[in-house]
Amino acid sequence: MRKVSLVLFGAVLGATAAGVATKPQAFFGTVAEAAGASDTYKQLNLFGDVFERVRADYVEKPEDGKLIEGAISGMLAGLDPHSSYMDAKQFKDMRQSTDGEFGGLGIRVQMFEKLIRVEGAIDDTPAARAGIRAKDVITQLDGQQVEGLTLEQAVDKMRGPVGTPITLTIQREGVEKPVEVKLVRDKIKLDSVKWEIVNDDIGYIRISQFNAITFEQMNKGLDQIEDKVPGDKLKGFIIDLRNNPGGMLDQAIAVSDAFLERGEIVTTRGRNPDESQRYNARPGDLAKGKPVIVLTNGGSASASEIVAGALQDHKRATVLGTRSFGKGSVQTIIPLGGNGAIRLTTARYYTPSGKSIQAKGIVPDIEVKQELPEEMKDKDFDTKGEAGLKGHLKNGDDEASGSSAYVPAERKDDKQLNYALDLLHGIQSNAAFPPSGKTSAN
Repeated sequence: MRKVSLVLFGAVLGATAAGVATKPQAFFGTVAEAAGASDTYKQLNLFGDVFERVRADYVEKPEDGKLIEGAISGMLAGLDPHSSYMDAKQFKDMRQSTDGEFGGLGIRVQMFEKLIRVEGAIDDTPAARAGIRAKDVITQLDGQQVEGLTLEQAVDKMRGPVGTPITLTIQREGVEKPVEVKLVRDKIKLDSVKWEIVNDDIGYIRISQFNAITFEQMNKGLDQIEDKVPGDKLKGFIIDLRNNPGGMLDQAIAVSDAFLERGEIVTTRGRNPDESQRYNARPGDLAKGKPVIVLTNGGSASASEIVAGALQDHKRATVLGTRSFGKGSVQTIIPLGGNGAIRLTTARYYTPSGKSIQAKGIVPDIEVKQELPEEMKDKDFDTKGEAGLKGHLKNGDDEASGSSAYVPAERKDDKQLNYALDLLHGIQSNAAFPPSGKTSAN
């Protein structure tokens, strides 16, 4: 088995290992293998010829490093939509995202008329403590004009080592002169879980992605809900995975395990049989048997589908909403020293019932389609799903994944969430709740 740095979804810490042939005479086991190797070397010679021709004759002198990176990117992109090359910076950004924390200011921002506008400040961060507000417009970073920078470039400048200073120049509504705010970068945690108590008797848990601290945050949410609502009053839980693009395998397993007492959660199967792995639940249901409803839509992918599939197959939860994205493959992140990393598809995953959801998605037990308001009916909220991606891994003849990814901003308009609340309150009834069969509501 190869040892790698990170599995997306999963975190498998280790080092890159390369096999070394100790018996050269045993390298070519058969004539066929020798012929195959010969063809490979011919193709590599072809690559070398093209590389040298580009270096010698391209209209402008190219950078060798960029040519190599482009070749690697093309090779990986030709495999499937999820295999790719990351340069050193992209690899660093990916690790920060999956770690769930980084050195920064704690500001959510977006582009606004070529400048950066603050959407909000995360609680208990340098930005929040300094009084930075939503709608503040950042015009300078350490005296450098923001205009002309991309959003990514501006964010990179605001991030940095913990303890380092930065000065933001801000235009604020109602304030005539620009405001200068001096901040010191601190460790910022990317909250992937939000929770609340709805109607005093239902625990609502929203999981936006699966990063390194997702289970920890969800566990705290469960504890606080149960502390605030007496057990005899708590009707159940809603786990909202809508538009959750996935993330780390170990976190999807831990979240699934939180609601299961026993049994398989997921199996991953690579090209070689000895690379298959089965992950099982351990005793202990953190929800103490309370009813669970999982919300999915066309934006629920990969790790989200692992959770939905595991709880659905074990009949521990009712899945409600629309068909999920259908990403049923595992990507392994393999570092390349100081040269970034490759994201390589290394396995497919299977739900406890043995189903691959690749290019098929999780079909909800109760289908509830979200209605678009009149002013949005000319916009396309449908995801193509995995089946609509060029070069996706095939999965038989009945591929069909993806659905609408629209979620209303106002709870009163959220048909899927309100249907789930009504089920838990007994206002609505459905044969699929508690889990026992399938039906639909439109």
